[in-house]
Amino acid sequence: MRTTVRDVLQKAGEEPITMLTAYDAVTATLVDEQGVDVILVGDSVGNTQHGHETTLPVTVDQMADHTAAVARGAEDALVVADMPFLSYGADESESIENAGRMLKESGAHAVKLESGEHTVDLTEQLSRLGIPVMAHLGLTPQSVNQQGYALQGTSEEAADRMVELARAHEDAGAFSLVLERVPASLASRITEAIEIPTIGIGAGPHCDGQVLVVDDAVGLSDWTPSFVEEFGDVREAMADAIEAYADAVESGEFPAAEHSEGVEELDDLY
Repeated sequence: MRTTVRDVLQKAGEEPITMLTAYDAVTATLVDEQGVDVILVGDSVGNTQHGHETTLPVTVDQMADHTAAVARGAEDALVVADMPFLSYGADESESIENAGRMLKESGAHAVKLESGEHTVDLTEQLSRLGIPVMAHLGLTPQSVNQQGYALQGTSEEAADRMVELARAHEDAGAFSLVLERVPASLASRITEAIEIPTIGIGAGPHCDGQVLVVDDAVGLSDWTPSFVEEFGDVREAMADAIEAYADAVESGEFPAAEHSEGVEELDDLY
């Protein structure tokens, strides 16, 4: 049964929410079959799939294509499309059009905004129009040129401001809130301060749910942040399989007779 925004809301404080990224139909199907609640089509696709150092080069067209692929692969999970850098926040009508495209054309069920003061009114407007919004506070990778990748909310003033922004986005209609790389104590405080569920990444164990980049979770990345747990070693498994394939071709072991197809009537022609 399809997970809905309402289902995610009802899990707050009751049942842990699981979320992973995916960027293609095959991965989405695998994630979906394991019962993960939410699939985030993250703009981290810029790093994991397109080889960029940051998420900034990712375009709306790229996000629309990756979201559509994920939506085709996921039958039960809630699919959330990450809105890429400068696709929202500058012009309201353009922001609404870009977000609406993810639902109308790509099959997403919600969008995620890297949030701040500039996204409170937009969150309210999108929610009114029927576009569910997942907010995102703390480390926001699209602000890398301002904040880098450092731990956020480390001063009393910054922590208080983050709590205020969390409440503001809840009041504006956001159905959930990602907290990235903030102190566990602050994540706990925010989780207690709002009724919508919090989903942490590098934010400790007290959030209502957790999210990881799928490449990190399965051990495909060549480097992972300190707060990531690798639950597999897909990178080594792929390397072993690729090496075995190359060796088999070079040695003449592949393809063997069982890998060849023939037509009996043509045998005498060759």
